[in-house]
Amino acid sequence: MPLLRGRTIVNLFFEASTRTRTTFELAAARLSADVVNLEVASSSTSKGESLLDTLATLEAMHCDMFVVRHPESGAAHFIAEHAAEGVAVLNAGDGRHAHPTQALLDAYTVHRHKPNFSELTIAIVGDVLHSRVARSQLRVFGTLGVNELRVIGPRTLIPAAIEELGARVYTDLDAGIADADVVIALRLQRERMRGAFVPSEGEYYRHYGLSVERLALAKPDCLVMHPGPMNRGIEIASEVADGAQSAILEQVSNGLAMRMAVMSHILGARVPQAELA
Repeated sequence: MPLLRGRTIVNLFFEASTRTRTTFELAAARLSADVVNLEVASSSTSKGESLLDTLATLEAMHCDMFVVRHPESGAAHFIAEHAAEGVAVLNAGDGRHAHPTQALLDAYTVHRHKPNFSELTIAIVGDVLHSRVARSQLRVFGTLGVNELRVIGPRTLIPAAIEELGARVYTDLDAGIADADVVIALRLQRERMRGAFVPSEGEYYRHYGLSVERLALAKPDCLVMHPGPMNRGIEIASEVADGAQSAILEQVSNGLAMRMAVMSHILGARVPQAELA
């Protein structure tokens, strides 16, 4: 659908990504936008040019939207504050802060299987401390009125005051996923860790890995999710990731549709009435 024909969208990724960047690129292309993927490692920023000078250069090329992914929390907000009037900025993940479109696509995935949020218990397992995804998920699920939100992990990977986002904290996996309707496993983010947060990956899996035996403690129709990329045998067993209850690949597919919808909405696209008839 050519809703964004004539618009230019720049994927401004300062951090490696496969699923997020690819789905944003495909989403923009399917909306008929012109897409520019800025390779930051080989761009002028690597030669000493400031971020604001790079933005000004791109804006001079009449870009309509920056899709920003950055390792520092608040980077997307900083860029939005300095972007020219009329240029939209979409946060594709910033540090530990937020990943809004991932949370939206996760909520959509849950809704397709279990539409009554007020009856659900959703458990988020793993490295919550370093997860922007978990923070956005808690906000979205809380807004949608989920009955009970749980976060599960070792104390070293649970952020302070997470209860303020409406979550109940568990350090015991068995207790945390008991009778859960949805279990979301998170990646152990070694690249964001400074120091020893877990004794070893093997020890982590023994206590917090989502195995077939552990999953049996949840409800029989429990939905299994993971924002990716997965570390099999660390956060989740292959038998669970590839099992009948897994919606992990569905999340990827839904990400394309959700990002198309978000970009269309932000840029004010309207479906022609003739196409709605």
